Amino acid sequence: MENTVHQEPELEKHEESMPEGTPLQSPEPSAEKKKEDQIDPLKKLQDELAEAKDKYVRLYAEFDNFRRRNAKEKLEMISSANEQLLKSLIQVMDDFERAEKVFKEKNDKESEGLLLIHNKFKKVLDQYNVKVMDVEKGSDFNTDLHEAITQIPAPEEKLKGKVVDVVEKGYLLNDKVIRFAKVVVGS
Repeated sequence: MENTVHQEPELEKHEESMPEGTPLQSPEPSAEKKKEDQIDPLKKLQDELAEAKDKYVRLYAEFDNFRRRNAKEKLEMISSANEQLLKSLIQVMDDFERAEKVFKEKNDKESEGLLLIHNKFKKVLDQYNVKVMDVEKGSDFNTDLHEAITQIPAPEEKLKGKVVDVVEKGYLLNDKVIRFAKVVVGS
């Protein structure tokens, strides 16, 4: 068997080099160190609170913007929900106006029924805020409202770049163009 030499742990050697009565723990922190340790957690909590408040304010503002945006989108959707239907009905209005012109040319008294229906139909479109664009001969050509079908030489110098004739009326739904006015422009 081997001879083993028993070695003392280093801790015990360290104890021997320390003066008697000295504890093994680190020395007591100074009074300044204790104050820093007490202030540091308080400062840390205050910083966390400020960060949480900032996150809350940002989140609340983001939610408020979301709510407003949704309300605006909902109003726009409601106001233009029937846009496709109204576009189709505008074509019927065009037919009424063509028929009215024919009956006026003939001076037919039987057209009173047609005129009553035409007026009633106009009122229905008015209820849904469908308005006829006010485009007249000589008004400025506006690409936001008008669609140029063709250009012809202007009959008068003052009609250059202006509307010479309106082929088809334009319509607005809540001030939004749902059908451009088809016009002839002078060049």
